[in-house]
Amino acid sequence: MKVAVVILNWNGKQLLEQFLPSVVQYSKEATVYLADNASTDDSVAFVKEQFPEVAIVINATNTGYAGGYNEALQHIEADVYALVNSDIEVTENWLQPIIKTFQEEPTTAIIQPKILDFKNKDYFEYAGAAGGFIDQYGYPFCRGRIFDTLEKDLGQYDTNQEIFWASGACFFIRSSVYKELKGFDTSFFAHQEEIDLCWRAINKGHTIKFLFESKVYHVGGATLQQGNPKKTELNFRNSLLMLTKNLPEKVLFKVLFIRMVLDGIAGMKFLLEGQPKHLFAVLKAHISFYQMLAKNYNKRGTYQESKYYYSKNIVYNYFVKKIYFFSDLIRLK
Repeated sequence: MKVAVVILNWNGKQLLEQFLPSVVQYSKEATVYLADNASTDDSVAFVKEQFPEVAIVINATNTGYAGGYNEALQHIEADVYALVNSDIEVTENWLQPIIKTFQEEPTTAIIQPKILDFKNKDYFEYAGAAGGFIDQYGYPFCRGRIFDTLEKDLGQYDTNQEIFWASGACFFIRSSVYKELKGFDTSFFAHQEEIDLCWRAINKGHTIKFLFESKVYHVGGATLQQGNPKKTELNFRNSLLMLTKNLPEKVLFKVLFIRMVLDGIAGMKFLLEGQPKHLFAVLKAHISFYQMLAKNYNKRGTYQESKYYYSKNIVYNYFVKKIYFFSDLIRLK
């Protein structure tokens, strides 16, 4: 099985200096690629000089995570793509369990490893943790992370199981499935495009899995910090786009309406907390969503899986019922 480990880079020399050595050291079963998103620093020259074994693909422009990978992967031949953020530290034998699963389970299309926090290695990391799910209104959460509450890794999620979405921070996908789905939706630019891709894969009958035997550490927010209003705008807008494309028709407009009301409440919360920039980010997200609504509605597939959510309302469970851990959600089911 031919595996390509592809690191998308934009002006990330410092991150490559810190994290590329572990990827090269522990990825002997794969070919490592740097997919450069039109960087203006000397990160490409650095990799050429220090890591000549790393293949390099240079994109013409910076089209974000979605467009950057779509463009670069057109030039990479492999059975499996491993899309790895430049701020990921991998561990010894991280690839073997994933390759073995792809070889033995032909229906498994996408895999995520265990993602722990590089800065606090006993805890799960925000972007993916032990595998992702969504609630009825499209809010993403993970085994090991609900909203801003991160759990300590005590082995409580050391089970390999099907999940709803895999984190784009370290995302394995069969190249045939990536091509079948026509890759990421470039209108997302960045944030939640991997959830949209996973949802489309599920609607096509594919399986997504979490494998705890494979472990990586993620810095998180190295490109766009969590408190950045642009991140808020992209997350709110892209969540609405994702729902428009993938929700079952019978619940589409009801769920969209409720989600918009919840977004309005979130905007007021930002205002009351003294964060007006984030309130305006939510408003901008909604304006952009309306502008893109018709085009994205037309992207809907012929089939939408009706059993798409794990929890009915994660917002109510978290903020009202004070359920902070995924293991407590399990007991509700």
